[in-house]
Amino acid sequence: MTRLASTAKGIGRLEDEGESVALLDLDAPDLGAALQAGLDITSLATAAVRNRIPVAQAQLIAPVPRPSKIWAVGYAYAGHRTEVGYAGRADDPVIFLKAPSSVIGTGERIRFPKAASEEVDYEGELAVVIGTRATDVPEADAYAFVAGFTICNDVSARDVQKGRVPGRAADVTAAKSFDTFTPMGPALVTLDEFADPDDLHLRTWINGELRQDARTSQLIHRVPALVSYLSRQTTLEPGDVIATGTPVGVGHKRGLFLRSGDEVRIEIEGIGTLTNTCA
Repeated sequence: MTRLASTAKGIGRLEDEGESVALLDLDAPDLGAALQAGLDITSLATAAVRNRIPVAQAQLIAPVPRPSKIWAVGYAYAGHRTEVGYAGRADDPVIFLKAPSSVIGTGERIRFPKAASEEVDYEGELAVVIGTRATDVPEADAYAFVAGFTICNDVSARDVQKGRVPGRAADVTAAKSFDTFTPMGPALVTLDEFADPDDLHLRTWINGELRQDARTSQLIHRVPALVSYLSRQTTLEPGDVIATGTPVGVGHKRGLFLRSGDEVRIEIEGIGTLTNTCA
């Protein structure tokens, strides 16, 4: 399995079931920088190895620490639409942007903002990393522009999102763009490693309690449709990220907001596990 990771010591391939990392002989400091510099995913996957070390010594960071854009999809699963009472009927996906500065890696802490610390929620999601510049891409060709998949937690301050903070209007982008509100990782996995990239098992645990359990085949708009749609709105650049949306099981409709010390663990079949603790 080709699982590429960005680490504090450079780009590497995860090996031995994620226990070790083969550091690659590349000048770019991370996968995002490499893709933005024009390196293709095949060159990255086959690069020469300069050293092998235990993964704990490599310190994984987000695969793409600073994408030029993070597009995110709202109300992406029918079950989630039902649980939050969304009645929209538009044929096109609901999309918004998140700030690139909100990205952190696995193992890093989600910090609650002082401006809105009481209603912080989790959203386990499949994330798509763009590998090749894409403009007006046909849906049938969309996967040719994708470098691979990773995991994303679309952390959300629901009081900001819903306009419950006194003196502040409802603002979905602000609610999801606070520092540390986009954990991503642990690795970027190339598409050839999935038997069916449109049908992956996604699960989210909070302190060991399973909260979300779905398959990405349940997405209303699957990955090729999202890539095609977004490429008609704006040019997708190498290293850009698309967070495809979250399934049923978020916390806010049941009053289950995140609290300091909580552990959020998101697992997607074939990609690995993204784990973050709240501070």
